[in-house]
Amino acid sequence: MTLDDVADVIAVQEPGAVRGLAEVFPQDTYPFPRDEVAARWRQEIATPGIDCFVVLLDDTIAGFAAIRGDEFVHFGIAVGHWGGHVAQDAHDAVLDILRERGLRHVWLTVFTKNGRGRRFYEKLGWKPTGDRTRGTFAPYPELLRYERSLEN
Repeated sequence: MTLDDVADVIAVQEPGAVRGLAEVFPQDTYPFPRDEVAARWRQEIATPGIDCFVVLLDDTIAGFAAIRGDEFVHFGIAVGHWGGHVAQDAHDAVLDILRERGLRHVWLTVFTKNGRGRRFYEKLGWKPTGDRTRGTFAPYPELLRYERSLEN
């Protein structure tokens, strides 16, 4: 991902967040913070140790991901590709990068009330640890930590 990609990434991320996280961030009270999320992407792209990626389909951005050390920080796929192979393929590609870096165990957090996201990760071998934190955007919803082995 480059700075030039941020607007297209937001165009993918916002509809997915609005639809997939409606229970976490009701749009009438907590609308998608477009400017803040874009600023976060720009900061993360510029931060050494954080790698940000776009998922391309026919030269069009269809998703995004970011990793930092052994953490799978961000992941999302355009709503039009939900339920297909794109999300799993992109997820697996990110895990391959982490494996290539010599990592054998990784982690991520998912909003506790994000049932779709939790089902996706659990289907792909992620296990909840029970550890909980809070999100960085109001209303600061609960996040649940998941871990996964990268050993084949």
